[in-house]
Amino acid sequence: MASITGGHLVGKYLSEVEKINTVFGISGGHIEGILDSFTEYGIRIVDVRHEQAAAMMAHAWSIYNNAPGVCLVTAGPGFTNALTGIVNAYLDNAPLVVISGRHPIRDDLRGALQEMNQIDMVKPVTKWQATCYDTRRIPEYLALAFRHAVTGRPGPVFLELPPDILNVSVETDTVPFPSHSTVDYATLPVMARLQEAADLINSAKRPVFLGGSGINMSRCDDALKSFIEKSGIPFTLLNNGRGVLPDTHSLSIADGGYTGILTGLPQADVIIAAGIRFNWVLQHGQFFPDAKVIRIDIEPSEINRNRDAAVGLVGDCGAVLEQLTALIQEKSHDEWIKTLKNAYRAFMTTELELRDKSSDPVHPARLVAQIQEAIGSNAFYIADGGDTCYWGLAGFLSDERAGVLVPAGALLGCLGTGIPFALAAKISFPDKPVVLLQGDGSFGFNSMEFDTAVRHNIPIVCVINNDCCWGMIKHSQELSIGKDRTTCSELGLRNYEKMVEGLGGYGEFVTKDEDIIPAIKRAIDSGKPACVNVVTDNTVTSPATLLFYQNLSDF
Repeated sequence: MASITGGHLVGKYLSEVEKINTVFGISGGHIEGILDSFTEYGIRIVDVRHEQAAAMMAHAWSIYNNAPGVCLVTAGPGFTNALTGIVNAYLDNAPLVVISGRHPIRDDLRGALQEMNQIDMVKPVTKWQATCYDTRRIPEYLALAFRHAVTGRPGPVFLELPPDILNVSVETDTVPFPSHSTVDYATLPVMARLQEAADLINSAKRPVFLGGSGINMSRCDDALKSFIEKSGIPFTLLNNGRGVLPDTHSLSIADGGYTGILTGLPQADVIIAAGIRFNWVLQHGQFFPDAKVIRIDIEPSEINRNRDAAVGLVGDCGAVLEQLTALIQEKSHDEWIKTLKNAYRAFMTTELELRDKSSDPVHPARLVAQIQEAIGSNAFYIADGGDTCYWGLAGFLSDERAGVLVPAGALLGCLGTGIPFALAAKISFPDKPVVLLQGDGSFGFNSMEFDTAVRHNIPIVCVINNDCCWGMIKHSQELSIGKDRTTCSELGLRNYEKMVEGLGGYGEFVTKDEDIIPAIKRAIDSGKPACVNVVTDNTVTSPATLLFYQNLSDF
C-alpha cells in the first residue's frame, strides 16, 4: 500500500489543492521534509538571505497575484526573523500563509534545539495560528490556514509543523484530503442603506471617491470603472488599491499625490471611502470635517472607526459598488474636478517646477521625474524609505494594478520592504520593468537580497535616493531640536552600487542630472539585478516629514 511522509503531504496539498507554484523561505533542519516535497511536486522555492525578506516577498506576492503568499521558515530564529514581515502583513491586511518549523513534540519542556513558544508570540499579529500534532491532519490544517487567510478581512496566518509529524510516513488512503479550502461568497448591505448612500451621491456637489487596499483585494476593476464613470466622481486610490483604475484615467487625481488629498478632501461635501482605514495619514478621518462620509468595508468594525459614517455599507467592495451603480444617476462633475485640480496644482507649483528642470545637487522630485521619463507608465514602481516614499508616491504614475506601492505600510512604517517587494513584483511580472526607488538608509535592511536576485536571475532596477542620511529623521530633528543635534541620523556617502556589483549585479554611481536617464537605461540593458546610486540634495525636506513632525510635536 502507498505511503507518504508528512513533509510530502505539505507539497502535495499546496500544489494540487491551492495551486501554489512559488514559496519564499530559507532552508532549515526542522523543515527538511517540506523542502524535499517542493522538489517532488514542482514548487519553486525562492530562498532568500533573511527570513524577514521571505515574509515580505510572500506579502508582496499576495498583492500582485491576488492569492495568498506562502512563506516557509524554520524553527526558533527562523521564525523570529520573519516576525517583522508578519506584522507588516497584518497591518496591511495581506493574506500571508506562514508555515513554520517547530522543535519536536517529544522534546517539549526538555530544552530542545530552538525550543520556544512560537504560537503565543505570533498570536497578536495573525488572524489564526495553530500547531498540527497528527500527520494525517496536515492537509486539513493547511486548508484551515488558507481559509482563514482570505475570508472576511484578509490577513496573515501561522501554522507550525513539528519534525516528528513531518518525518513520519502514513498510508496515503488514510489521509483526508480537502478538494478546496475556500468558498466564493459576497456580503451585501441591506437595500435601505444602499438607497441612502445613492441619495447622498446623487445630491453631492463636490464628491470624492477614496479607495484603499480593499479595492484591490475585491478584484472589482469593472465594478469600480462603471461606478466612477457613471457618477463622474473624481477618485484617488491609495495603498494596494492604486492602479485598479489607472493613474492616467481622466477622473483620477493621482497626479496630485498627497497634495491632492490635502487640498481636495477638506473641500468635499461627500466622500465615498471604500476598503480604506482612517488612520493617521488621513488624520483619523478628521481631514474632512464638513463632508458626509459613506464607508464601504468588509469588516463591520471599520465602518465608524475614528469617524462616524453618514451611511455604512458592510460588504465586499466590488459587490457593493455594483449595487450602488444601479441606483445612482449618470452625472458630470467637470467644474468640481477643474476646481480640485487647479487647487492642488497651485500648491504643487514649486514641486512641478523642480521635476521639470535639472538641478545640482539633484533634487529628489527631479530624480523621480527622470526615472518616470526613462521607464514610462507601463511598469511597476516601489518606493522604500521616509522622504523617499513621499517623492515616489507624488511623482510616479503607472497603468498597472498596484503599479505604485509604498510597502512600508502607513501603520507599521516598516523600512526595508522595497527590495523584497520589487523581487516579488518581477517574479510575478517578468516581462515588465520593475523599478525600486530606495532610500540609502532603508537599503541597508535587506540589501543582501541582491544575492537572491542574482542567484534567481531577477533583474530589478534599484535607484537609490542617496542623501547620505536618515532624511526624515534628520530633518525632523532639525525642526524640533536644532541642526547641531542630529543624533544617529547621518550615514555618509557610501558606494552601494559596488556592493551590488560584488554580488554579481550591475552598478553605477551618479552625481549629475544629465547622467540619470542614461545610467537607468544601461542598468536595464544589462539584464542583471542593478543598482543606480544617485547622490541627491540632503537639505530637502518633504511635506511628509512636516506631517510626521507635526504628529510628534502634538505631545
